[in-house]
Amino acid sequence: MVSIQNRIVLVTGASSGIGAACAKAFAAEGAALILAARRKEKLEAVAAEIKEVSDTKIHLLEMDVSDRATVEKSLSSLPKAWRDVDILVNNAGLSRGLEKLYEGDIQNWEEMIDTNVKGLLYVTRSLLPGMVKRQQGHVINIGSIAGHQNYPGGNVYCATKAAVRALSEALKLDLFGTPIRVSCVDPGTVETEFSQVRFRGDTERAEKVYQGFTPLTPDDIAEIVVFCATRPPHVNISELLVLTTDQSSATMINRQS
Repeated sequence: MVSIQNRIVLVTGASSGIGAACAKAFAAEGAALILAARRKEKLEAVAAEIKEVSDTKIHLLEMDVSDRATVEKSLSSLPKAWRDVDILVNNAGLSRGLEKLYEGDIQNWEEMIDTNVKGLLYVTRSLLPGMVKRQQGHVINIGSIAGHQNYPGGNVYCATKAAVRALSEALKLDLFGTPIRVSCVDPGTVETEFSQVRFRGDTERAEKVYQGFTPLTPDDIAEIVVFCATRPPHVNISELLVLTTDQSSATMINRQS
C-alpha cells in the first residue's frame, strides 16, 4: 500500500452516498480533500463529520458538474495550494426514471447525459492537463454494472454508464507513455440516495429497490476506490466490477421474502 498522505484528492458528488464515503476514506489516509457538489450545506455537513475525527485539510466547491462554465471557472480559480490535484474521483452521477425509451422524458435524458457523461468530461478536461504536465496523477471514474449490462427501462442511464466505461478505456489509451493511471470502478446495487433521485423522491418505491437482500454500501465502494489509489505506481486497476453476493447480474438479485 502506497501512502497518499497530503496528496490532493478531488471528489465530485461528494455531498452524499459514494462520494461522501470516498471523502471520509481518503481523509482516513491523510489526503487533502477538495469536495465538490451542488448542495453546499450537505458538503459542509460531510466536512464537519470528517473534521470530528481527522485534521485533514478540506476545500469545498459548490459546483454542478453539468454546467461547463461553472466547472471551468471553479477549477481554474482554485487557490494555488489546491491546484495540483493528484487524484480525481469522478463520482457525480444520477439516474432518472425507468420508462421505456419510446415513452421517456427527454428532460430526464438530458440530465443523465449532462451529468454522467458531459460532467465527467468537463472536470477531467480541466484537471488532466495539469497531471500530464506534472507527470503524476490518477483518474478514478465511478461507473456501474449498467455500463456492462442493460436492463429494462435503463436505456439512457445504461448508455451513459457504458460511455463512462468507454471513456475510461479511451483515456488510458490517450495517456499511453505517461505514468498517469486510470481506473473505472463499476458497482452493482448500492444503497444510497440513487433510487430516491431516480424516482424523484418517491420514498416507498425507492425503498423497495433494496428490500429482501443485502445491498452494497457506499463504504464498500469507497474502500475499493482507495485501494485503487494506493497501489504501487506500476499497478493500474483498469476496471473493477463489484456486486453484492446476492446479485448475479443487473437483473438477477436473490431477494428473500
